Parts: sequence; structure tokens; C-alpha cells
Amino acid sequence: MEYAKLGNTGLDVSRICLGSMSFGDPKNWIHKWVLEEEESRPLIKRSLELGINFFDTANVYSLGRSEEILGKALKDYAKRDEIVLATKVHQKMFDGPNGQGLSRKAIMSQIDQSLQRLQTDYVDLYIIHRWDYDTPIEETMEALNDVVKAGKARYIGASAMYTYQFQKANNIAEKNGWAKFISMQNHLNLIYREEEREMLPYCRSEKIALTPYSPMASGRLIRDRTESTKRSTSDVAQKAKYDETADRDQIIIDRVAELALKYDTNRVNIALGWLLQKNPIVAPVIGATKMSHIETAVGVVDFKLSQEDVFYLEEPYIPHKVIGHD
Repeated sequence: MEYAKLGNTGLDVSRICLGSMSFGDPKNWIHKWVLEEEESRPLIKRSLELGINFFDTANVYSLGRSEEILGKALKDYAKRDEIVLATKVHQKMFDGPNGQGLSRKAIMSQIDQSLQRLQTDYVDLYIIHRWDYDTPIEETMEALNDVVKAGKARYIGASAMYTYQFQKANNIAEKNGWAKFISMQNHLNLIYREEEREMLPYCRSEKIALTPYSPMASGRLIRDRTESTKRSTSDVAQKAKYDETADRDQIIIDRVAELALKYDTNRVNIALGWLLQKNPIVAPVIGATKMSHIETAVGVVDFKLSQEDVFYLEEPYIPHKVIGHD
């Protein structure tokens, strides 16, 4: 495993981050393909054995059950100081007033609940899951700064928003001497590259780390069009993200398969290899429902694409509708 600094910090993270949305309770979550604890624990343990030290979850994943599973497994299998643990706040946790968002009340309440579920005194990275259009960003940034000052989070990050919003938030934090975002977890892969227009250049100039989610487009980049899985047939979110441009995207997917055959490797190496050669991407967040998903993904750190390969993969891309920011 290779390790890199997370943006302009001294924090070392593995070049692969294990995402935990696939761990939880299928009976209590919109995604019915997630794994329960008994199936999740071996995957977490194997990730540690392969050198992954960076783990990502969110309070909303299975309404807290993902945090519980991940926290318990990490406590059993690893030393706290050796892992980098991230969780998120914003999405709806209960019906009624103050059940979601980035108000001071929500942030202060949710960080404590997340820490309790994760069985830890702090998270290394506390991420706002989306932009809150109903709360002043000054209120959000000051609350996040207080979370850091209280020792409940070491750093803060953001996910899925417009570049002007991200820049505005960091500018306000800098103006007031508050903690700034050191990472951006955005939607980026070979068939969705809209973030290259503004977000990547901004993060590159500010030395902000990118930890993109959906790096393999919910599996579409690494399987044949005729191949189906439990997730591909039941995941409404991935259908909303990719069905509209499926025909055009298939050209790129076919090229991924072509290069994998050319280099006698797997398609994961092609899809993740394309991401890892882009600055300032540090660690794509991969999901796993099988042991092979993890074991295959960690091999990408030893695989390099040529610039000709990169051009060949990128050339068919057409603009896509922005997805995930609202």
C-alpha cells in the first residue's frame, strides 16, 4: 500500500479509502443491497491487513448502523492511532424540525451521536455531506470550528457542492481564523467528469485533497452491460446518476475493458488508475460487498497508465448534467 498526505496537512492516508455505505441494515435503509454486520466485519478486517488505514462512513448510512458496525470492527481489529476515520453530517436523521442540515444544533448533536456509535472520542475527518441552503454558512463553519477545538474532530472536509460554495466557506473560515476544509469528497469517475471544470483546479491551487466517491460509477465501469448484480438492479440512486447517458458512456466503458485486455489486468486497475494519476486526487473512496472488491482495488497502486491511455479513455466524454450538488 502507498500512503500520501491528505491535502496540506501532515496526515498520512492510504491511497485507497474504504467507504462504508455498503455496511448497515438493509431493512432500515433505502439501499437493500447493503451487508449486515456478520458479512461486513471480514471485509473491514481484510482492508486493514492490506494496509488500508482510511475509512469513511456517515451518520445517515442505515441511519447510524454503518457507524456502529465500522466502529466496533475497528475497535476490535486496529489501534485507534493507526487509522484515519471519517464520518459525515447533513442528511435527514429523523422526521420533524432539526432532523437534518448544518445548523449549530444539528452539528453539535450529530457529532456526539456519531462518536458514540463509532466508539471513539474523536474522528479524524468530519465531513459536511452536502451544502445547507437553509443555514448561514457562517453558523456552520463556526460550529465546525468548535467541534475541532473541542477535540471531537481533527480536521474538517466537505462533499458534493458547487465550487463557489466550497470557496466561499473556506474564505469565511480563513477570515475568522476558523478551521478550513482540507478535503473534498466529490462525484468523479470516467463517465462523470464535470468536477474537472472548476473543483479540481481550485483544490489543486489550494492544496486541498480530493477523495472522490463513486470512482467506478457504482460498478458500471468494471462490468459488462449485460452483467447484473443485486445493486445494479435495485440501486435507484445509481440509475438516476447514469441511466440518462448510458449509451454514450458505454463507449468509455468499452475502452476500459479494451485496455484491461491489452494489459492483461482487471478493469478496476484501469478505472482507478485513471483517477489516481490526477492531481490533487489522494484516495478514491471504494465500496465493497465482496472480498475480491477490496483485494482487487488495493492492487491499483502498482498500476500506471500512459498518457496515451489516459487520452484514449477521456476522448469520447461528453458534458453531463451536474448531479449530486443539491
